[in-house]
This record gives sequence, C-alpha cells and structure tokens, in this order.
Amino acid sequence: MPIATHQAWHALPAEAVLARLASDPYGLSEQEAARRLSRFGQNSLPGAQSAGPVRRFLRQFHNLLIYVLIAAAVITASLAHYVDTSVILAVVLVNAAIGFVQEGRAEAAIAALHRMLAPMATVLRDGQRRRISAADLVPGDMILLEAGNRVPADARLVEANRLKAQEAILTGESVPVEKTTAPAAEDAALGERQSMLFAGTLVVAGQARAVVTATGASTEIGRISRLLGGIEELTTPLLRKMDIFARWITALILFGAGLLLVYGYFVQNHPFETLFMTVVGLAVAAIPEGLPAVLTITLAVGVRKMASRHAIVRRLPAIDTLGAVTVICTDKTGTLTRNEMMVASLRTSATRYEVTGDGYLPTGEILPSSDTTLDGDAAFAALVETALACNDSTFLDRQTGRETSGDPMEAALLVLAEKAGRLGDRDHFERLAVMPFDAEYRYMATLDRLPDGETRVHVKGAPEAILALCKTQMAAAGSSEPIDPSFWHAQTDSMAAEGQRVIALACRAVEKSRTLSQKTLEEGLIFIGLVGLIDPPRSEATAAVAECQSAGISVKMITGDHAATAAAIAARIGLNAPALVLTGRDIDALDDAQLIEEASLTNVFARATPEHKLRLVNALQAKGEIVAMTGDGVNDAPALKRANAGVAMGITGSDAAKEVADLVLTDDNFASIVAAVREGRTVFENIRKVISWTLPTNSGEAAVVILALLWGFAMPLSAIQILWINLVTAGSLGVALAFERTEPGIMRRPPLPVDAPVLDRTLVWHVVLVSILFVVGTYGVYNYALDRGYDLQLARTLCVNTLIVLEIFHLFFIRNFHTTSLTWEAVRGTQAVWICLVIVVAGQLLFTYAPFMHRLFETRPVSLLDGAIVIGVGLAFFAIIEMEKQLRLRLSAAGSD
Repeated sequence: MPIATHQAWHALPAEAVLARLASDPYGLSEQEAARRLSRFGQNSLPGAQSAGPVRRFLRQFHNLLIYVLIAAAVITASLAHYVDTSVILAVVLVNAAIGFVQEGRAEAAIAALHRMLAPMATVLRDGQRRRISAADLVPGDMILLEAGNRVPADARLVEANRLKAQEAILTGESVPVEKTTAPAAEDAALGERQSMLFAGTLVVAGQARAVVTATGASTEIGRISRLLGGIEELTTPLLRKMDIFARWITALILFGAGLLLVYGYFVQNHPFETLFMTVVGLAVAAIPEGLPAVLTITLAVGVRKMASRHAIVRRLPAIDTLGAVTVICTDKTGTLTRNEMMVASLRTSATRYEVTGDGYLPTGEILPSSDTTLDGDAAFAALVETALACNDSTFLDRQTGRETSGDPMEAALLVLAEKAGRLGDRDHFERLAVMPFDAEYRYMATLDRLPDGETRVHVKGAPEAILALCKTQMAAAGSSEPIDPSFWHAQTDSMAAEGQRVIALACRAVEKSRTLSQKTLEEGLIFIGLVGLIDPPRSEATAAVAECQSAGISVKMITGDHAATAAAIAARIGLNAPALVLTGRDIDALDDAQLIEEASLTNVFARATPEHKLRLVNALQAKGEIVAMTGDGVNDAPALKRANAGVAMGITGSDAAKEVADLVLTDDNFASIVAAVREGRTVFENIRKVISWTLPTNSGEAAVVILALLWGFAMPLSAIQILWINLVTAGSLGVALAFERTEPGIMRRPPLPVDAPVLDRTLVWHVVLVSILFVVGTYGVYNYALDRGYDLQLARTLCVNTLIVLEIFHLFFIRNFHTTSLTWEAVRGTQAVWICLVIVVAGQLLFTYAPFMHRLFETRPVSLLDGAIVIGVGLAFFAIIEMEKQLRLRLSAAGSD
C-alpha cells in the first residue's frame, strides 16, 4: 500500500493518519521498517561538510601577503640562495601551523556539543516494545513517550494522557503546550497543533503513543534548517579591513621594489643578482609577513580565554567581531530567562503578595503589599495547601541544579510552599481521588484527607473556569463571603498584563463519604485566590544587560512569546524602552525601509518567527549595525548564521543553532556573552597593538635599505640578515602583544566604528616618526663602527643588534600606546613579554657569538662597550617617542576640554 507523505497530519483523525501511513496501533514489522528505512533514509539532519586536515592546512596559506612570500621563496631558491629561502619558508610555515592547530581545536570542541536528536527511542515493532537507535525510525513507526523524553521525530498523537510538551526550541513559547489526540485546524500555527509532537522538543508531563509522520530533513527541524542554505555569511570587519590593507600595502611594496630594482641596476650600476637579493630582502622587511601569524595567535589566545569563560569559539575571526558589536539580539527563553516557571505574585481577597526568587531554587521571600502578615491571612494558608495537594510534580536536588519530573508550573507551586515553610505538609496529605487536567474543563481537582481528618476538595486551573464553579470567596479570617467576579477578573487582567501566566485556586470541605465528580464541584467551591507565574530572568542577566548598555551596545530581545510577557521580562532585566513592543504581525505589515527605522527604535520583539528574526537582523545590518545574535532554538539558526556574530547555547541549544554559530556558550548564560564581548574587545585592542608595532618596525627596517639604495651607500644589512631580523622579531616580540591584559574601563567605551581605518592619522604619523628614528639610529651605529675601523661584517652585526634593540623598546612603548609607559605596571609587563624577550636575546647572542651563525649570516662578536652603545641608542629612541606620546596625549586632552 502506498504511504502518504507531506500531509496536514495535525488536521486528520488519528485513525486516518494510521491508514495513510499504512500502520496500526501495534507498530510496524521489522521487515517493513527495514524497507522504509531504505526508502526514507536515516532519521538525522544532514551534517555540515567539515574540511579535512589537508584542506584546513592549505587554507592557512590563503592570504595575499603569504602568496608574495612564497613567490619570494621560489625566486630565491631558483637563484640557489637556499638559506634565504629557508628563512622565508620558516615564517610561512609557522603561520600555517598555528592556524591549523587552533582551528582543529575549535572544531573538535564543537563536535562534542552535538546532541540534539535523542540517541535512542522506544518503539513498537511486531507488537513488542523495543529500544532502538532514533536514527532508525521511519514514517509509520509507533513510538512511546513519557515525561523527560526528547521527541525523536515528528509524530501524530494516537494516545495521550495528561501530555505536555516544551516546544520553546521551535516556537519560542516558554510555557509547556498541552497535547491531545483531537485534530487541529488545518491552518493552525505550529504552536497550536496540539495533536502533534515535533522532533527535538521535550515531553515534560504525561505519557503518549504516537505514530511517526516525518523523519530527518522532512521534520520541522529540517524545514527550518533548509532556510540556512540561501543565507550569505558575512566577513568580519577586521578581516575586511586587513584584506584591503594587505592588497594596498603589497601592491605599494612590490611597485616600490620594482622601481628600486630598476634604479639600482640602471642608475647605481649594482650587480643584478646582489641587487635582486637586496630588493627581495627589502620586500620581506617591508611586508608585515609576521602579521597573519601574530593575528592568528592573538585570536587563538582569545579562544583559550573565552573557553575559560564558558564560550567556545568555532571560527577564530569571529572574536574580533565581538569587539565591534553594536547590537545584541537575544532570544528570551533559556537565554535571558531560566526556562523554569516561578511564582511571581499571589492575590487573595485581602492583599497581593510579591514573591522573589530564582527559578526552582528555594531562596526568596513572600512579601505582602499591605500590613497583612502571612499568618494573619487564612486565604494564603489555604492557597499554599491547595498548591501542595493539587499537584503531581516532584523535583530532585542535584549538583547541577533542581530537576523537575512533572509540569514546571506545578514544580513552581512546590517551591512557593517551600518558601512559605510548608513543603513538608504534603507528606501528611492522603489523596483519595483525582480528576486530571482536561483541556475541555481547564482545571485539575483532587480529593484529599488532611492530618486533622477533614476531607477537602482542592482545585486549580484557568481563572474563568474556577470562577464559574465558585459561589463564595475566602476572607482573610478564613470565613466565606459572597464572591466578587468583577474584582477577580480585574486582578487576572492586571497580572496578565505584567506578563504572568495566571491560575486560580479553590477548595471546599466535603463529607468523608463523598466521591470526586463533576457534580461535587458544581455544588459550589470557595475561591481562594490567584497565582501569577513567570519564566524568571537569570539573576545575572540584569547586570549583563546593564554592562552591555554602558558599553554602547544595544540589547534587543526577540522572542516567540506573548507581547505582554516579553515586555514584562524586558522591564525586569532593564532593557531600554521595554513597553515598546513590535509583534510578528507588526513586522509583516512593514516594508523593508520601514522595518529598518522601527528595528533601530524598538528593543522588544514578540511573536517572532524564524523569518521575522532574519528580517530584523538584516534590517539592523542595513542601518550599519554590527549584530550579534544569541539563541538556542532551531528557529534561531537562520538569524544566527546571518548575524555578524552568532552565539548559540551549548546545553539546550539545537544542533542547527550550534552548527551555524560562531560561538557556543557552554553554560547557556547570557552573562557569558558579555564576558565574550569584553574578551573580544581585548583581542581587538591587542590586534591593534600588533599592527601598531609591526608597521613602524617593518617600515623602519625597509627605510634603512631604501636609503642605501637611493643614495648609493654601502648596505648596512645583508639580505639574509634582514630575513633574520624578521624571523626572530615577528615570530617572538609580536606574539607577546597577543597576551596583553584587558585594559581598565574597556567596557565603558563605545564600540569602535566598523569603518575605522587600519591606518589612522595617529598611526601614520607614528610610522613616519619611528622610521626616521630607526634610520638615524641604525646609520649612527653603522657610521660609528666604520669610524672605529671595524670591518663590514662587524658593522653589520652592530646594525642588526641595533634594530633588534629598537624593536624591543618599541614593544614596551606600544603596550601603552594611549597611556604612559613610565609606571611600574608598564615596565613589569606580562609573563609573555619577558618570555619573548628572553627568546629574542638568546637568539641574538647566538647570532652574535656562535661560530656557526658567523658562517651563515657573516656576523662577528660584539664587545661589551659596543653592546652598551647599542642599548644606549635604544634608550634614546624610547625617550624620544615617549616624550612625543606625552605631548600628543596632553594636546588631545586639551582639545577634548
């Protein structure tokens, strides 16, 4: 019999679904399941194609500066200058190795987080209950589910007993959804298809039997994942700027080198091979070939630091994006909130109570809004008693927190009783009968015998349903008085407007012989009061949002929840303009131009679908914002991919969200994104320091060679010595800047403009100044050596050591480019600075005094006096640039005043 697919399964009766799927309540046979598995394939989402090790390694060479160096290595090798070739290739390979190792570590870390679909499923095969791999499920399989199970595939309910499912990862709705076997309307929204269970969602209460209707890519998860295919990923701001910078500086250097080659050969009449090797050395000196390696190391250091702050970085360049982020778009459920229900307020006839706390944790207080005390309000005591008795939930305290085994709302009522000091009363209640919650009646009722022997009915449910059963209400003294429905309706509306889910509680003493029935309830109950529940914000979310806003970063909440709930949570966590809410329908009514304006003014978006989130991210980017999107659900994945920085939750996050995200938070905590932004800004500042150190030093080295070629001077450095300087400094001193600490007040500065150039006016001037000082210092030492009658090899050795010393002093200067370097903290530096300094000094001692280095680089030993003179030149250089900085800072401060 043909099997129907792609039907509106939620709108069909269960019997019709079974018939169209050629199944029955006892499941499929093993033979039929095997045949369908061959036809439909495994129940898994298509995995992302990860690059193999060879491809990842080769990818490290995809950089214009590296291409130029490789070309230089090929040319030097063709001229039999193998030592020069080896040094150039060493720089290139060091960069590739660092990038390869760090990218591999990031991929391995994220692979450990893939755990979205349930690994096992309980299924009926040949009428027998079996546990099989969820990947082997096929359409028509009959699956069995209970509280705590993750749904392994899309399925139509055949049987349901008090079933509730948490579908936040698909719909954004924080409250569990009640499920029944009754068909839904054919045009029902995803969150209103009560007859369906969806892959990846969680059963929080009840039991069910359901027939699988879709597996793998055909599920709702698969539908949303297909949205990702046509979304263009963006390049990070730093990479864009560095790519443009690399092209311009490479073109400029190659053009200049070509002119020098022509000039030196035709005007100065230098031998071509010697001149060519000098020009190659010049190009290598001028090209910041160490920059890609040091950038990679700086980003890798950020990866390690972020991992210690519960953030796994999947793509290294994403770190710098965090430093430039101007807007964070965040989901509400599980990100800003705990994804746990909590009683927020109570209302009896006498007073209203506010309840503080943090999710299922027993901490918090119950605070009356009037002079009424808890002991003086009998209605409060009755409310807590009903909350305990009419309750099937339990929870266990574990090291990772509390875990509930039932309805989250009922767990919240247990916590309320615990805060009131009456949780232990539940052990003394004897349940005689129960009427489970029914969607038709919208309440649950129990018949209980209390410790004093009295028999009492306890009821909880929707306020309008409970009010219809009540003729009286409980006064503060415990007596009954005529009920005031208008009062309770007004209170219900008021609590709902605050974003709370409101339930009502009632009770009545009955004779011991009475049974629990609809008739018993219709004889009249005593209305006790109302309970307002919320999914509470994380305690650290408020501080995190405040820190973001003080850093000039807008925080926008985009959720699938109700507008009132979203506004209430936004107000609790301190979002700006929380009352201004834009719903999904509002977004649909706006064209792209209108949405761009509204998105920049609004911070709360409710009832948003995946398409809405994607449009909002696009609108903000069109406004010039650098957008980070945080989320955990499958419905967040398209926006995560489109955002400049996508941040997924590692614990509750969906497989699709993790796959496209740039960062994964291992603690599912919004506060960790703030730590990541702080670290991103630190990385960004350190990268700017690397650039500010690399460009002046490279230009200074190049200026020494250019001056000699233009004026026909004897060359103070050989080509191989230029390559040595680049290898020993770029591979060590530049690395030290990657480990700089976070500067004080970094989160009180506005984000750096995305269009800020790599070379601003201050840096251009610094490059010119340092280049001049490098030329003066190097030629000063060179002329000193020649005046003393030293041979060319010793003079060049002194010049090499002079350039190294100048670069060391420049490193200590650049660590504090915007503050004074004349403090103990600045002089002390970091551990990385001194490790790199030891490496450089050790290398220079070998370079200067080791006989084998004399043969390779044509160097000579340097006397103690000459070494002291070289260090003195470095001190003079440091004093000049430090005085210039102090003058610049004073002029800048005067201008701002």
